[in-house]
Amino acid sequence: MESNKIGHHISAKFNRELEDIRHKVLAMGGLVEQQITLATQAFSSGDLDLAESVIKQDDRVNDLELEIDRECIEIIALRQPAAFDLRLLISVIKTITEIERVGDQAKRIAQMTLHLADTDSHTQYYELKHIVDMVSAMLHDALDAFARMDINEVVNISKQVKNVNREYKSIVRQLITKMMEDPRNISRSLDLLWTARALERVGDHACNISEYIIYMVKGEDVRHLSPEELTEKVQSQSSSKLDSECK
Repeated sequence: MESNKIGHHISAKFNRELEDIRHKVLAMGGLVEQQITLATQAFSSGDLDLAESVIKQDDRVNDLELEIDRECIEIIALRQPAAFDLRLLISVIKTITEIERVGDQAKRIAQMTLHLADTDSHTQYYELKHIVDMVSAMLHDALDAFARMDINEVVNISKQVKNVNREYKSIVRQLITKMMEDPRNISRSLDLLWTARALERVGDHACNISEYIIYMVKGEDVRHLSPEELTEKVQSQSSSKLDSECK
């Protein structure tokens, strides 16, 4: 995060506390990014050891959520922050909830891999590759934008939600067609549907993370705006900032 946003307090200890929270949020985000990558690799290859490692990592994600949440509450109680500092802490609390839920989706995908071990020979799940790439990029961009407090990136991330939803619906149509054509495809198709749904939810969580950035930086809640309204909001904010800098 920008040094002019964190590090401007008279109390050096307060600065360190906020920086510590920042680093832990980024560490937690990096961990769930890895979880999604490994979970989808395990699902596609049938690697049971990899799936088990993803499930075990979920405990660390949960521990980080509780730890960061507790530190934020302690700072609010002891420091009584206002303005940006308070919005920062509230945004962090909301963000780590979204990150933890991404970890839950990765765990579900890993558990599905273990479930498939009891079925017949493993097959490649090529239908998921595109949506995996899309939501992984969204999650990475959302966490990066949160770290840099870049509200302009929020618009790009929000626009990707429609693409992810479109890809998810395309997968559903393909799988329904295959199940209708041959009942032997039903088991495999249902496994894919559950996993595709988990990945679609990852995209939603990434979008939610990005929207908290605007609240943190500008103090405006944009959670229920349409992509068009969000674009207009961000552009107006950027124009106002540019005008103030030119004066």
